[in-house]
Amino acid sequence: MTQLLDVRKMNILRAIVDDYILTAAPVGSRTLSKREDIELSPATIRNEMSDLTELGFLEQPHTSAGRIPSEKAYRLYVSNIMDRARLTDDEAEYIRAHLERRVSEVGDVIKETARMLSGITKYTSIVQMPHLKNARLKHISLIPVTTGSALAVVVTNSGATNSTMLSVPSGITSDHLEKISALMNERLAGYKLVDVQKTLLPLLREEVGEQADSVAAMLTSLSDDIDRQDYEVVGAANMLDYPEYSDVSKARSFLTELERGEIFKEVLSDGSGVELTVRIGTENDNPELKDCSVITICYRVGGEQVGSMAVIGPTRMDYEKVVAVLKCMSESLSSVLSGMLLSSPDGGRNE
Repeated sequence: MTQLLDVRKMNILRAIVDDYILTAAPVGSRTLSKREDIELSPATIRNEMSDLTELGFLEQPHTSAGRIPSEKAYRLYVSNIMDRARLTDDEAEYIRAHLERRVSEVGDVIKETARMLSGITKYTSIVQMPHLKNARLKHISLIPVTTGSALAVVVTNSGATNSTMLSVPSGITSDHLEKISALMNERLAGYKLVDVQKTLLPLLREEVGEQADSVAAMLTSLSDDIDRQDYEVVGAANMLDYPEYSDVSKARSFLTELERGEIFKEVLSDGSGVELTVRIGTENDNPELKDCSVITICYRVGGEQVGSMAVIGPTRMDYEKVVAVLKCMSESLSSVLSGMLLSSPDGGRNE
């Protein structure tokens, strides 16, 4: 795409994108001619803008003589800013220091990450809680509640806690539950939760004999619950500050989609295994995001991807700032959570 544009066209296009991001108003040739980095006459700029329109990089609203960037323009713009998107040392240190003060609980760190991400960018942020299935078992308690039910409390070596109600098969007593808890804590601490199930059944047969299959069936629901993913969302109402969402019905539709929750999986699952992704407008599958851009980045614990975070904003979002903030947030969150993991006495165990 870049070979279609010479330096002059590229400079004009970049200036239009920059100006439109700031003002949300169509950009005219006279406005551009006043910029020190352009130094061209309005007539020359109009000719170049006409060429850019024919090439599909600019669009002209019916009500204005100015131009606005197309999705194609934003895609080219993003490609050119990815390498240079960096925060200053002071900004990066502020983020790192702020997160490190909240290392006592994983949930608190995730909430603070989402709050800072939205606060700095002024857009909507979504941060995924770490995948429990990729964490390692530190402790489990199976607590009888009523006849036929028990509460399973799982603590991972990263500090994350998961509580789940389990259906207890007939014949499984509170003594059995206590024995199973002790067995798992003794023999399975340090194993990944996703691998516990396949490792557990032979141990159960050894300890509880003919009731092993019943206990395994009970614990299957625990494995299913581990796959459930929680998300922290901050700044949904920020979208109302942008003229793109001044239409009440459009704003309500967007907020309703966020409240429904399925959008979180759609936004973050696409970034799975990929360091950073930028989806602009119609590149998003969800029709409620066709006027939005979504930038997603993963974060890691001990080098292993355990979750993602995303920023949702209008297509004219400040891409350079958002990319820079997400990169810094990802590095800082990965460092904080890895520190929590490595500080755990069970954190280094390998199967």
